[in-house]
Amino acid sequence: MAALDALWGNDMLKQSLSAALAAGRLSHSVLLCGEAGTGAGFAARCLAADYLYPQGGPGAAQVLAGESAEVLTLEGEGASGEIKIDAVRAVRREVYNTALSAQGRVVLIRGAHKLNAASANALLKVIEEPPEGVLFLLTAPGEAMVLPTIRSRCCAYSLAPVSVEECTRYLEEHFSDKRSCARLASVFGGKIGSARRCLEDAQQQSCLNDAMALAKCAHRRDTYGAMALLSGYEKDRFGALRLLELFSNVCSAALRGTPDIPVDAQRAAVCLPCAFSTMRAVSANVNAKLALTNLAIRLCA
Repeated sequence: MAALDALWGNDMLKQSLSAALAAGRLSHSVLLCGEAGTGAGFAARCLAADYLYPQGGPGAAQVLAGESAEVLTLEGEGASGEIKIDAVRAVRREVYNTALSAQGRVVLIRGAHKLNAASANALLKVIEEPPEGVLFLLTAPGEAMVLPTIRSRCCAYSLAPVSVEECTRYLEEHFSDKRSCARLASVFGGKIGSARRCLEDAQQQSCLNDAMALAKCAHRRDTYGAMALLSGYEKDRFGALRLLELFSNVCSAALRGTPDIPVDAQRAAVCLPCAFSTMRAVSANVNAKLALTNLAIRLCA
């Protein structure tokens, strides 16, 4: 069985990629686009496994587990989450080393929208003239978020969330808490990765509970409650970003009419742009206390 078969939903995407692989027509640079939780990272590992080890086996399993020496990974670092030029240069040197797989090597760029101008330029030449057998796999929330110089060298594919029913079935096959599976599938609108993280990670689940509590404060116009909750994240930039991402998912669920969401659709429509602008501010190293205090006031105004 091909590794891509393990990806739920997105049948046309899987068919297109599998056909291109089988015919030897797969572009040497592939951009997989999908918002957080839709499985773009997992899809990239599946494609890497099928490319490097078309017959499957232990090598393919290592790729899927993220443990293969044949998959060189680039991802953001630090508070900004940017992919730095030194990391790009290191990978650029490494791709010319001998590969263990007969097929070659894979360079996985997680969050290609985090490439800054300098790191993108450093990557550009090797993408334009890659060594024999090297496949570049890039992921990003959306094609338009990737710098044009990189985007234009890639063949882009998009992933979508699966249906809530399909997401529920997937979660129930892997986790025993059926009630939570159905609830999280609904809250995240079929985004398997997001729902799964909450079931696997107690800290993520706790953060989701805080996001629900923040939504309740917004619904009640409880500025004091919102400020008190957000004050716990003032010194935790990464935690604040995680909370804001989950809060935006809760608001999106309210707009879809998902039951048991503690904010109505009308208020959620006001909250969403506030959350997005605060995420941008926190990511840009704006004073977190100021940004979160301002958020609490705007959510409850």
